[in-house]
Amino acid sequence: MLGHRDLTLDDYMKILRRRWWIVLIPAVLGPALAFGLALVLPEKYTSQTLVLVRQQSVPEAYVRSVVTDQLNQRLATMKEQILSRTRLQPIIDKFYAPGTSGDPALLDARLAELRAAITVTPVQSIGGRDTEMPGFKIMVTLPEAHLAQNVCREITEMFISENLKVRQQAAMGTTSFLSAQLEEAKRKLDEQDARLAAFKARFIGQLPTQEQSNLNMLMSLLGTLDALTQQISRAQQDKIFLEARLNEQIAAWEAAQAGNNPQTLELQLAALKNQLISLESKYLPTHPDVIRAKNDIQQLEKKIEEGSQQTTAGTDPEGRKKPLTEPVPIQQLRAQIYSLNQNIKTKQAQQERTQEQIRVYQSRVQSSPLIEQQFKELTRDYTTAQDFYNDLLKKRTDSEIAQQLEQRQQGETFQVMDEANLPNTPSFPDRVKFTFAGVGGGFALGFGIVLLMELKDKTMRSDLDVEALLNVPVLAMVPIVGNGSNGKRNGRKNGKPRFLKPGPQPAVEVGEHTNA
Repeated sequence: MLGHRDLTLDDYMKILRRRWWIVLIPAVLGPALAFGLALVLPEKYTSQTLVLVRQQSVPEAYVRSVVTDQLNQRLATMKEQILSRTRLQPIIDKFYAPGTSGDPALLDARLAELRAAITVTPVQSIGGRDTEMPGFKIMVTLPEAHLAQNVCREITEMFISENLKVRQQAAMGTTSFLSAQLEEAKRKLDEQDARLAAFKARFIGQLPTQEQSNLNMLMSLLGTLDALTQQISRAQQDKIFLEARLNEQIAAWEAAQAGNNPQTLELQLAALKNQLISLESKYLPTHPDVIRAKNDIQQLEKKIEEGSQQTTAGTDPEGRKKPLTEPVPIQQLRAQIYSLNQNIKTKQAQQERTQEQIRVYQSRVQSSPLIEQQFKELTRDYTTAQDFYNDLLKKRTDSEIAQQLEQRQQGETFQVMDEANLPNTPSFPDRVKFTFAGVGGGFALGFGIVLLMELKDKTMRSDLDVEALLNVPVLAMVPIVGNGSNGKRNGRKNGKPRFLKPGPQPAVEVGEHTNA
């Protein structure tokens, strides 16, 4: 009577002794039925192959792979692609009976059978990390051994070719994308370069890199202007001095011409000769004072001679007075004054040009901060565009190298370690496993039936059942009294009287019986 109290090991043994035949019958029939089922079920053969993942031959420190997805993800994607209708239909046409593709229902059945028959199992590494998966197994289970082997070989080749195709497409796609981005970056870099060149051409001489040279040039021009101003001032002073001397010479010459006294000129000549004699006694003939005295004597003698000629000639035939020639000193003074005027004009022109250049360089220096700010903005944009272009150029170069690596099959590839085998024995059904499964199932069924029967059985077989059910103590056990079959049963199962249990609780008398 289950469910009213906790059973002991002795209770379980009693149950087993009462109902052992219920457990034994399914335990005997189960293996026989399972073995017979194994003989009836259609046989299936499993062909498998081991594919290892060979890493790229060139270290990633030199050539970085463009395929960044994990191998297990890529393997799952390739499996879905290979198990698609488009990829499996050629295999069905090749290895199954002709005309399969013409019947849609039969084709769908074959596709479902083939998809269920193909199993791809990753080989876990020692560390257990998916990123280091060393390879995978491909198993194909079909009713025929040769068919399973051929399909397994075909599926393996499809995985190898699909992996190469995926990696090459990824490398080519990456290179193409980087090339397009590089062209766009080059276009932007050219635009920035053109803007920078136009800015330099517009503000030539005013760029921040020329600020120091502009300051140096401005200081130099200021020094030049100061020197020109001083030169002009000295020239004007010399001109004033020479003009004063010229006026004195002209006045003296005009006075001499008005008087026209030869005696006076002769007296001057005599005085100059006496002065020459005195100088020659003191200095050598090459002395400047001696030479100047000789020149003055010659000029005066020429003047006396010209005066005598004018006195003799008188007037010209028409009765007009002949013009007089100015003396050489006056002509020299006029020439010096003219030279000074020309020099002053030249210096003034240079002064004006210098002032104009000073204004230009002052404007450059004053506008330098604003131009420097604009130049920094253009330079920053140009530098950013150039860095971005150089980075893309490096990435595209690396991608091209990785693409060549994939095209030469030097990257990550699948290598068949174990070819698809030809199975000699069927993988399903396994008769030994079926037999043991039948034994286990028979025992499980027998114990289940016993459990169900015990749950439905309300018989009280011991004082413990009475106490658990009625919650009163048992005073004695009365055996069953009867004739016939009941008597035999009574003879077999005479109960033994129980001792009274102490206590004020009410007492009942009960004996074993089949129905409660």
